[in-house]
Amino acid sequence: MGRLSSRNCLVTGAARGMGRAIADDLMREGGNVVYADIDATIEDVAAKAADRVGTNGAGRAVGMKVDVTDRHQVRAAVERAAKEFGALNVMFNNAGVNKPMNFLDVTEDNWNFIMRVNALAVLIGMQEAAKQMIAQGTGGKIINTASVASRQGYDNIAPYCASKFAVVSLTQSGARALAGENITVNGFAPGVVETPLWAQLDKDLMELGASERPGQAIAEFSAGILRGRAAKESDIVGTTTFLAAPDSDYMTGQIIMIDGGMVLV
Repeated sequence: MGRLSSRNCLVTGAARGMGRAIADDLMREGGNVVYADIDATIEDVAAKAADRVGTNGAGRAVGMKVDVTDRHQVRAAVERAAKEFGALNVMFNNAGVNKPMNFLDVTEDNWNFIMRVNALAVLIGMQEAAKQMIAQGTGGKIINTASVASRQGYDNIAPYCASKFAVVSLTQSGARALAGENITVNGFAPGVVETPLWAQLDKDLMELGASERPGQAIAEFSAGILRGRAAKESDIVGTTTFLAAPDSDYMTGQIIMIDGGMVLV
């Protein structure tokens, strides 16, 4: 029996990268998982989950196309989890975007795009998951994806930093607001992770003139990591599964850094 054999989960941003790795590990540990993403391939990603994780002791997976900034779609995903699995126990608000711009060039469109997905959508996901958990009367766990950028600002990703600072405050506010309903709210803060998001970020920073060659940006961001390298997806999921599992049931209002010692707080 896996650590999540009695828990039903929903993970946003689960089509690729860290989100898919998080969802796969939850399923590997016996959790039933709704893979949610705006990417049209998400149902296929979920359908192939058993091939990636194996079926021995694994839970079930379903995929659903969801725009996390649309409350009705998020509510539908929460209801799908409850209908498919009988309840929603764990909600991962993981979907996120970034589009670097030099500080003086940041536009309202850039700000609004990033804040809607990385901050507003986290609030919506927390609210809709909590309403379902309260209706069930069983409590639950909400887990939000923050970042090292939630601990300090960087000059060419200012809206992203602001959005991730918002995730920290939403996590703390939610923990206080929902404690009486037996719902815990925590988050985790990855640093540099080798994912498609970082591959795109590397290209964007080259276009801005912040770096000159492929791989330079990730190498420079990683230079101060005490563990000596950027993270892989496998470095993240041990903590994320812990946050979803009974092991962390007494924790709430916390952000766990998973950055290899990039930022010490």
